[in-house]
Amino acid sequence: MRSITWAAAVAVAVVAAGPAALAAAATGPDGDTSWKKLTSFRVSPAAPHQNDAIRLLIHCPTQANHAVVGSTAFPVKGSWRMFREVGIGLGGMGFGKKGVVISRYAPPGEHEVRLKCVKVTADWLTGLRKVKVISRSEVPLVVRPFRLGQFF
Repeated sequence: MRSITWAAAVAVAVVAAGPAALAAAATGPDGDTSWKKLTSFRVSPAAPHQNDAIRLLIHCPTQANHAVVGSTAFPVKGSWRMFREVGIGLGGMGFGKKGVVISRYAPPGEHEVRLKCVKVTADWLTGLRKVKVISRSEVPLVVRPFRLGQFF
């Protein structure tokens, strides 16, 4: 109950005070910014057909500057690899989004979509990269068989 009261008070304060109060409203009731350390991941829709596009919505901790999403539902035609990874760039607050096509060659059934939030640092002189994994998450995905009637 206290969180609902606090949220209503913040909404009234932001409307009354303007943009200056918006920065204060981004912190929690105790002044913490713990939401910046959370990893959240959503795949929409949860049960696509083969040859459909899905949308990946991601939030990584602000330490991360890149996200890698991989699944067995994303294979490419002619590739011998069943697990394909897709890179997603993150904005300043850790949010990222991307559309990915479920392959026609993905086997129908249950798949896992795995997310890794990473911090990539590169040395410009030597060209070497260091990749540090910040957090991980996974979401289930059900791929339904391709049907021509889904386009009509």
